[in-house]
Amino acid sequence: MSAYFARDEIARFGFAKRFREASKEEKEHAETLINYQNMRGGRVVFREIAKPTCDEWGTAMEAIEASLELEKTINESLLNMHKLAASHGDAQLTDFIEGSFLKEQVDAIKEIGSLATKMTRAGDGLGLHIIDKELLG
Repeated sequence: MSAYFARDEIARFGFAKRFREASKEEKEHAETLINYQNMRGGRVVFREIAKPTCDEWGTAMEAIEASLELEKTINESLLNMHKLAASHGDAQLTDFIEGSFLKEQVDAIKEIGSLATKMTRAGDGLGLHIIDKELLG
């Protein structure tokens, strides 16, 4: 998504920055899980990650909505992993998931939802341009 919004014909550099930072954060989460798996004496098994379903993200609102759905999916996966760990009596894993990921996921979902609301209120054109500049910092 970051590369799409950084293209010269799209030129939404604030959105590009936001998606780049979100990608970096998700990579850090993956590394945290890998380190935890190794610390527990487990084996890290990598599976294929499907590429995004599209290369063109349309409007900024469509991309924000797609990222919100992705965050919700990640949150659901973490909750399922938490439930599985609890059913096996693995208190350390449940604590790790709670302490490292769940609050961050809820915060991310709230932040993206608020951004979508703000974008709806601002509308396209100048409103979206101002939001893009705010995201740029």
